[in-house]
Amino acid sequence: MPQDVTIFITDRNGVRHEVLAPTDMSMNVMELIRSYELAEEGTLGICGGMAMCASCQCYVLNDVIPLDRNDDEEAMLADAYHVKPNSRLGCQILIAEDLEGLELEIAPEQ
Repeated sequence: MPQDVTIFITDRNGVRHEVLAPTDMSMNVMELIRSYELAEEGTLGICGGMAMCASCQCYVLNDVIPLDRNDDEEAMLADAYHVKPNSRLGCQILIAEDLEGLELEIAPEQ
């Protein structure tokens, strides 16, 4: 039976949040951040999660998930600001049971 996972997200003001993420709703990290209102309205997920704007860029702070990026992610991050080796697009990280304990920081606005 699917269960919620705990994810730790540091917002753009440096505040760390512990949030529960449902694994049975086909959500991604960008949608999770929006649902908990951890970024100002209109500043995250501008393209709606299509990997076309990089506004949901976040930094992976632990080794819960690999840092491998798909081609769309690579293309977006190649032209984005504030990119680090641990950058990922939140819209490309699907919420699943293997994300338990994931730690992320939302990147500064573009």
